[in-house]
Amino acid sequence: MSETTPGRENAVARSASNLYRAVWRWHFYAGLMVLPFMVTLAVTGALYLFKDEIDGFVYPEIKRVAIEQGNVAPEAMVDAALATYPGTAVKYLDPATPESPAEITVATADFGKLAVYVNPYSGAVLGALPDRGTIMWTIRTLHSLKYFGDTARLLIELAGGWSILLVGTGIYLWWPRGKKGGVVTVRGKPGNRMFWRDLHAVTGLLVGFFIVFLAVTGMPWSGVWGEKVNEWTNGSNFGYPSGVRVDVPMSGDHLDHVSKTSWSLEQARLPESSVAADTPIGLNKAVETFDRLGLHRGYAVAIPAKPEGVYTGSVYPDDAARQRVIHLDQYSGEPLIDMGFADYGPGGKWMEWGISVHMGQEFGLVNQMVLLAACLGIVLLAVSAGVMWWKRRPAGSLGVPPLPEDTKVFRGLIAILAIGGIVFPLVGISLLAMLALDWAGTRVLPPRFA
Repeated sequence: MSETTPGRENAVARSASNLYRAVWRWHFYAGLMVLPFMVTLAVTGALYLFKDEIDGFVYPEIKRVAIEQGNVAPEAMVDAALATYPGTAVKYLDPATPESPAEITVATADFGKLAVYVNPYSGAVLGALPDRGTIMWTIRTLHSLKYFGDTARLLIELAGGWSILLVGTGIYLWWPRGKKGGVVTVRGKPGNRMFWRDLHAVTGLLVGFFIVFLAVTGMPWSGVWGEKVNEWTNGSNFGYPSGVRVDVPMSGDHLDHVSKTSWSLEQARLPESSVAADTPIGLNKAVETFDRLGLHRGYAVAIPAKPEGVYTGSVYPDDAARQRVIHLDQYSGEPLIDMGFADYGPGGKWMEWGISVHMGQEFGLVNQMVLLAACLGIVLLAVSAGVMWWKRRPAGSLGVPPLPEDTKVFRGLIAILAIGGIVFPLVGISLLAMLALDWAGTRVLPPRFA
């Protein structure tokens, strides 16, 4: 018994060492894949957390008004906007606060869609910008990668899936295993590798939860998983949960086509007006109805462009529980569909709450500051990883962590990766591609490049 115990201990030690090497190797690959995207997403995300504050600072002459007595009717503000910028009014945005202007979206022949800002107290036109043309809309499209086209949205799913892998393998590598230092403290000085290794490990420990949370709640914007799950959760491509659909004529247009909506309602189809009367109720009456029904301030009203169209009032405030969409018959003014957060299914509620927290809205300034700290931590994580790799990398080598002596340890790791690949198919494909490249690289490249 005493003669075999050391052998068993050595075997266990070798097995643990092999597993550590395998995990370290895939942690390196995950970092290689995702860290550039994580830095970009962290920087743009940190800026977008303060979208209202930044837009108010950049555009003070059109984004802020002095509080006065009295208000101008919505139709009068639309007329003023059209007098300055001729075209067709397609949307009216109710002032969210007493200091906010009204915003009229005008489709023009020469400049496309414009967002025209109007003083709700005097009716004076303050100015205009291209629709969704503020600096923060640009930051948002950069953050979602839509700035680079729809195909680039596929990278969101890849970045999210590999980020989760990065955190999982990082926790394994961080696990103390009897270590007394470098677990929650940073040793050494910036000139040596130990300092950067400990800084990387401790930072990863602090922001790991946020990376996983942001990755999961960012998945709704991904090009494959997000779209498929959206269709599945909406059911039959209709968009309203059971009990909300009513016996009214429905059009083929979706809510997202006429007004930017929540993720859960992108597939929601628009009802149709009855066309039983000759005269529509008009924007003033529609706004009065939305106010009477208690729609949260800052709602948008999509103005019907067709005889069968409806007035759609929609609002998505910081508090996700107050999301609401109401469609009015443009002739009778009767609500055709009135849907709020309470009508969403469990999955939709969780998703909308997660998105609201992801955007720094749900818990006010605390939400913003916590996520700002997380974004800064992600940037520090990436910087420390780069410095640590550079200091560890042998001259003339890529510095890829060595293969384990027994490659069988990859089997369990690959099984775990396969589960993630099934949940996120695009990530699974990229994992297979990385496995193939790793296998080929170990057999083709000279050892000094490994």
